[in-house]
Amino acid sequence: MTIFEYEGTNVPIDWGLDDLVVARVRAATGNDPAVRRISYPKNAFDPFYHPKPHLLPDPSEGIPAIVQSFTPNSNCTRYLVVTKFKSHPQGTNLDLDGIGTYNQGLGSVLRHSHVFANVALTLLDGRSYARIDRTLATMGNRFSESMRMTENPLKHLDNADFPNPPEAAASSATLREKTRGLVAEEIDKAMPAYLKDE
Repeated sequence: MTIFEYEGTNVPIDWGLDDLVVARVRAATGNDPAVRRISYPKNAFDPFYHPKPHLLPDPSEGIPAIVQSFTPNSNCTRYLVVTKFKSHPQGTNLDLDGIGTYNQGLGSVLRHSHVFANVALTLLDGRSYARIDRTLATMGNRFSESMRMTENPLKHLDNADFPNPPEAAASSATLREKTRGLVAEEIDKAMPAYLKDE
C-alpha cells in the first residue's frame, strides 16, 4: 500500500517546556545552585535549524558558534544545550520535527495516533565551546528504547484526543501532559551520562 497524502501543521504552544527542562536538569544535579538557565535571542538557533546550502558545513551555523555568540560573559564551566531534531518513523513518509502529534492509517478502524518529543542534548566546554561527546554513554538508552516490545504509554494517544482542527492542540490538556512527560523522560534518561566528569 502507498501513503498518498501527508499534511503537517505547525501550532504554537506555551507549555513551559523550557522551564521543565531546567527543572529536570536541576533535579538530576541535586538542585545544584550553579545550574542556571541562560536567556538567548528569539531567533538565535535559526541558522542551526535552517542552514544555508553549502558544499561544506558552515561552522557559524553550528551549536558551538551560536551558543558562544550569546554567552560571552556567562563564565560557565559547561553548557548543556537542548534542541529539537527531525525523525522519520520506519515505513512512513512522515517528517516529525521537534515536538508534536501525528495520526495515520486507513479509514477510522485502522487509524492510530501518537505523541512525539524529538529533543537532543549537546554538551559544550565552557571555555573552548568544543563539543563533549556523550555518544557512547547514551548508547544503552537508545538500544533499550529500540528493543521495546510495546509502545511507550506516553507516546500513545487515543484517536479521540488527536487535535482536530490542529489549532486545538495548544489547549489540549492530554497532549500537554503527555508531551511534558516525554520531554522529562528524555532528559532524565540522558542526564546521568551528561553529568559525568570524564
